[in-house]
Amino acid sequence: MPSAVRFGVNYTPSQGWFHHWLDFDLDAVRADLDSIAALGLDHVRVFPLWPYFQPDRALIRPRAVEQLVQLVDAAGERGLDVNVDGLQGHLSSFDFLPAWTRTWHRRNLFTDPEVLDGQAAYLRTLAAALDGRPNFLGMTLGNEVNQFSAGPHPDPDRATADQIDAWLERMLAACEQGAPGRMHLHAEYDATWYQDDMPFTPDQAARHGALTAVHSWVFNGTAQRHGRTSVPTEHHAAYLIELSKAWAGDPHRPVWLQEVGAPAPLIPAEHAAAFTEATVANALDCPDLWGITWWCSHDVSRELADFPELEYSLGLLTNDRRPKDSARSLARAAREHTYAPAPRTTALTVPADPAARSRCAPGGDVFEAFFRLTADGARPATVLDTRAADRDHLAARGITDVVTPDQVLPTPPGGTRS
Repeated sequence: MPSAVRFGVNYTPSQGWFHHWLDFDLDAVRADLDSIAALGLDHVRVFPLWPYFQPDRALIRPRAVEQLVQLVDAAGERGLDVNVDGLQGHLSSFDFLPAWTRTWHRRNLFTDPEVLDGQAAYLRTLAAALDGRPNFLGMTLGNEVNQFSAGPHPDPDRATADQIDAWLERMLAACEQGAPGRMHLHAEYDATWYQDDMPFTPDQAARHGALTAVHSWVFNGTAQRHGRTSVPTEHHAAYLIELSKAWAGDPHRPVWLQEVGAPAPLIPAEHAAAFTEATVANALDCPDLWGITWWCSHDVSRELADFPELEYSLGLLTNDRRPKDSARSLARAAREHTYAPAPRTTALTVPADPAARSRCAPGGDVFEAFFRLTADGARPATVLDTRAADRDHLAARGITDVVTPDQVLPTPPGGTRS
């Protein structure tokens, strides 16, 4: 088990947000990276916008790729490693898809042969351009691309779980071809774990790629239902880390908490530092954690229009690069933490059937049972109901006791729980 966890931030440029690629200013990027490095963090996750880098299926702009390399080199000069997301995709409520996949050229992002050829070429090109950089960690296929595959997206690119499986294999192979041996992975928002009809499945998340990534946002009903200082809200990130392990074949597959943030007004600004401290401390109590990467580095400028209100204040640093109290909380954790979590010996069963994932979502019996155990001090892990009797698997994970949600949750007065 590692003695330290990686601490980083999702890099949101202070000038122009991700539209900075249109007017790339390396000096401004360097100043942003200086303000990140000053917090004592060790890595950033960066986001080239797909339509800006590949505006035509046959054109991957060399100048854009060169600017990405310059950003990675600038990060390296400041002691920061870099993970690069490829297919952007979706960021902060906006979709960024190239014109050759939409409207008059409408083609499915996950199944159309020509689109797949273009995506693979793009990912391979970015990875190859960065392969020689010692601070290049690897590629993430894209940011929460599962949101394009099902509702509530207004115009989804429908695909089956088998088609998504093939898409993941091909895109990760393209990254590996470009930069062999790097840490390539994929990452989705929590519908993968919570939404019954989502074709991106928990099994895929825990099987494909170098590690499992989870994105934890308490505006998914957790904070609304339980409140800002509740056990579920302050342990939601830890829950997703532990939930992901139920599907992993490797009993010690690493998990990356790749996105987590303090969204206002559910987490008010004056409480963001306390939420940060609690979330990080609880995540550090999870074995096999690779790293914590906060969303995000810098606030979105109020000069930019049409963002959801919460997006303007998610930064650890203000738009003029001043650290907030939450930044100081994260910096302190990065500087002072020790990582030696004890095994989680009690496991809660979760349904292996992906059509029953909603049981794991806020309000579901798995979700509620996990946090009942947490409130009682049990430090639960999770195990698939189909593996609950597999002694070798349980022993490899240090699990000595398995309980079901029915055994944890009380029966309501006058009847049985539905």
